[in-house]
Amino acid sequence: MGDMSSSEDITVVHLMRHGEVENPEGILYGQLPGYHLSELGRRMADRVAEHLAGRDIAHVVSSPLERAQETASPIAEAHGLGVATDDRLIEAGNVFQGKTFGVGDGALRRPANWRHLTNPFRPSWGEPYAAQVARMTAALGAARDAARGHEAVCVSHQLPIWIVRSFVERRRLWHDPRRRQCTLASLTTFTYQGDRILSVGYSEPARDLVPAHLLAGAKPVKGKSKAFGA
Repeated sequence: MGDMSSSEDITVVHLMRHGEVENPEGILYGQLPGYHLSELGRRMADRVAEHLAGRDIAHVVSSPLERAQETASPIAEAHGLGVATDDRLIEAGNVFQGKTFGVGDGALRRPANWRHLTNPFRPSWGEPYAAQVARMTAALGAARDAARGHEAVCVSHQLPIWIVRSFVERRRLWHDPRRRQCTLASLTTFTYQGDRILSVGYSEPARDLVPAHLLAGAKPVKGKSKAFGA
């Protein structure tokens, strides 16, 4: 048999959520600039860089937001690469951006905001799920093409990562945010044969560094149950 054609190439794209962010005021930061990794978040990024050090990483790309760029940096450095930027990997838009968010202690206690909560299926409070799927699948495809036959890392944010994974795995897109399997610094891994997705995997290389109340499915802890951004 001759050499495998490019359509048979196996390419792996790791879609990574950034590490913990310094956010003492508990703001839903969304797409706002100026939010950086905390010291713990930098440790998470370093841990994942160590985890991927032996992999065939040929391309590293990130959301334009600082917390994602800072997460991508040690991974790229470990492989002698720069960090590319893809705006399509950015956090989902949200009308509550810049506000504290919670029941009884944030934006939800103001009746003027309730009109944004009328349709959880679209959703009415932010970027439509269908729009997130479109841009995230395009970003994954671009990373796959940049790393044909090798591996790529794309650093993004919890909601768009979970939405594109749900789409690929044929789950409904509306969901309970507490049930997202997308912990800080986690890897959602798409394996392609040519342009076709063969499998989706999930791993948490920095799980031991993640506060217990932020792990997927954790029970809310008083004063620690809010998710301010992803």
